Amino acid sequence: MKKRDNIIYWVSTAWLCLGMASTGVVQLLQLEEEAQKISELGYPLYLLPFLGLCKVLGVTAVLLPRLPLIKEWAYAGFFFLMTSALFSHLAHRDPLTEYFGPGLLLVLTAVSRYFRPAQRKVTHPLTFKNA
Repeated sequence: MKKRDNIIYWVSTAWLCLGMASTGVVQLLQLEEEAQKISELGYPLYLLPFLGLCKVLGVTAVLLPRLPLIKEWAYAGFFFLMTSALFSHLAHRDPLTEYFGPGLLLVLTAVSRYFRPAQRKVTHPLTFKNA
């Protein structure tokens, strides 16, 4: 892996994990502003702790060494969370400022996944050993 790719990976991953962890903790704590925002979007409040837990677990998976298949699931989860957030803001006709956070996290997810080192990638996910 090139040094440049390694730097891009770690910078994008650090920002991705910081963003996901901070919003995840806010959702786990069900802070007033977050509760108001999710209610305005039409979602029930009981969804907040679930979303927060998913984000915190995803950050843990992305940062832990090894476990490449779990990392793939975490990246997929981040992708679906952020595209869902963007779609929700679009459907609610929110101002463009509301798209920045989820849009940035979506881009960071893609960049982090693309530039991840070889030891963090899944190799042959569908190969099975003969019993």
